[in-house]
Amino acid sequence: MTMRSLSKLIVSLSLLACTSVFAAPLVVNVAGIRSYAAEGSSANTVLSFNVGAFATITDVSYNVNVTAFRPSYLSELSLYFGDTDQSTGVFFTPGFEDDHPGTASYAGSASLVDLGLDFQVGADGLLRLEFYEDFNDASVSPDGMWNFGTITFTTDAVDTPPGNVPEPASGLLMGAGLALMAYSARRRHAKDAA
Repeated sequence: MTMRSLSKLIVSLSLLACTSVFAAPLVVNVAGIRSYAAEGSSANTVLSFNVGAFATITDVSYNVNVTAFRPSYLSELSLYFGDTDQSTGVFFTPGFEDDHPGTASYAGSASLVDLGLDFQVGADGLLRLEFYEDFNDASVSPDGMWNFGTITFTTDAVDTPPGNVPEPASGLLMGAGLALMAYSARRRHAKDAA
């Protein structure tokens, strides 16, 4: 493999890696997650995912199957997703207005931008998910279960504020640019020598 081919390969792989980091949606498998108590309870399932520092959550789509155990209602199984400080985020109830126990499937999507609900995660880059119950039925534990399915979050990366360390994709993009500059300089030097 010639130096020219190697340089092109490195640049292509770097650009591919950069675009992949920003384009991939976050898909969360909810199979087996239980809902126990009101938001903030230590019994609830809390998950965190790194979506990139200051990334904006723009869309959510879901296809889930849930069960509410009697006397709990399907309309009580809920999810909060937001930043780790819980200062900004969205409350989501797939079985909204299904005021009865049982098992049901729900699917749909929403543009958080169109609804005015889009938000940024913090500098830690973490999206926090808490599965909880709107009303805690003390006679049953857990109150409900997310049987199977996925919730998908779409994010838009933003520019890193001054003074912060760039994300890995930014570093790859900068490295690709430097490699391309070095390749061009080497090519020009070889042409002048000939």
